[in-house]
Amino acid sequence: MIYNLDKINEMAEGDEDFINSVISVFLEEVPQDLELLEIALNEQNHDQVYKLAHKIKPNVDLLGMEQTRAAALQIETLGKAEANMSEIQVVFPLLKKDIYQVVSELKKDFNI
Repeated sequence: MIYNLDKINEMAEGDEDFINSVISVFLEEVPQDLELLEIALNEQNHDQVYKLAHKIKPNVDLLGMEQTRAAALQIETLGKAEANMSEIQVVFPLLKKDIYQVVSELKKDFNI
């Protein structure tokens, strides 16, 4: 399992509705943001790459996805610095794989 709910459980203080709402928002927003990030990469749009990675980062952090958060941070930093897109293209598949894996696990674990 590449996610954990420790941070969410701590914030929720036993509120199952809150936990389910955080999971639902993750499942709705993060895959869309990831698709937009891929488009921004293909369009060589550094500003969008930066903004979308910045938006994804706290969502994966909330699920305790440290490796994924590190990848999002790296993409965010490279986007902001207007680094060579090929550097970002190296990191992006890791982010994408982790997010899709967690989406699949969450859907299974929460019967969504």
